[in-house]
Amino acid sequence: MNRVCSIFSQILQLFSRLEFELAVRKHKAERHARGFTCWGQFVAMLFCQLGRAQSLREICGGLAASEGKLKHLGLPAAPARSTLAYANEHRPWQLYQTVFYQLLEKCQHVVASQPGKKKRKFRFKNKLLSLDATVIALCASVFDWAQFRRTKGAVKLHLLLDHDGHLPCFAVVTEGKQHEVRVARQLHFAPGTILAIDRGYTDYLWFARLSEEGVFFVTRLKDNADYAVVQEREIPQRKGVLRDQVIFFYKLAQAGVDCFFRRVEYYDEQSDQVLVFLTNHLSLAAATVAAVYKDRWAIELFFRALKQNLRVKTFVGTSENALQTQIWTALIAMLLIKYLQLRATFGWSLSNLVALLRQQLFVYRDLWTWIDNPFQPPPVTPPLEQLNLGLG
Repeated sequence: MNRVCSIFSQILQLFSRLEFELAVRKHKAERHARGFTCWGQFVAMLFCQLGRAQSLREICGGLAASEGKLKHLGLPAAPARSTLAYANEHRPWQLYQTVFYQLLEKCQHVVASQPGKKKRKFRFKNKLLSLDATVIALCASVFDWAQFRRTKGAVKLHLLLDHDGHLPCFAVVTEGKQHEVRVARQLHFAPGTILAIDRGYTDYLWFARLSEEGVFFVTRLKDNADYAVVQEREIPQRKGVLRDQVIFFYKLAQAGVDCFFRRVEYYDEQSDQVLVFLTNHLSLAAATVAAVYKDRWAIELFFRALKQNLRVKTFVGTSENALQTQIWTALIAMLLIKYLQLRATFGWSLSNLVALLRQQLFVYRDLWTWIDNPFQPPPVTPPLEQLNLGLG
């Protein structure tokens, strides 16, 4: 008879305890620990995300209600609320950033080993990334360190999405007032990468630097852009493309920067409007430029899924460290969901997988069998035969 532990325990087994402990030592996260380990904190905060617990009381109470099963999770007992609150406030959130990148490497390996899961839409072999940011609103009176406007608080989550598997490959949380371009300038991309960005990242000097580094971008051109046309390119016999031009910006020319770009006008039937794109890729088909920008919508869908399915809108702690800890564990939980999607043969939608997984966390059945056949009941275990003592 095959016996399995709970689904939550099997999910936790995806994390190498050796790598986790090395990360704990690297960040000295247990320097002042008194019994409650970083692994216990991680299990509790991951339960907060996957179980959608609304408060410290629900986290600790939910774990305590399954006290007989906690040994399968690596916990001796459920933590007290004050203990978990203290850990979230004082233990470095950078630990969970490291765990995030450890899991990301495992997810990327699955994507690389399953090319059919990539569902590439384009013929080019360039790496396609989307860069964007989303504002997470906070109560200014409670999160007084996160001032955004006069009566509002906020932080901003900046994210880089890899379109191979739609995995988040970089993230950083900043104050709400931080402009997206300031974060973008600090990033470095491999030559040949195509970066899809919105108009909020318009910075001509940064565009010129990307061109020098061999990195391509696709964005929308601002209406007030000051440019001159160098060349009118031949328009292909394809529906939608209205104009294809080579241009330069006066601002860069005045600064002595010699750099040319493409301006592509495209009529979008779905929205019934003319869209103007800007790119530094001079050989990409004009229709492909429009398609690349349209595929940027994947990062908007990622932000929506993150906010709707995980705990990044309300927080169980009010300090900056506690907030960072909760956001990074949410990103880890999202990577877990993506990993299960990639491994499954069943066609899961992300929201459906999160919802059903929440109901099955402490059910004792094989995770991989359930992922592939979620609506197939588990096999019935035959009762043990009564021993015949042969008394007589």
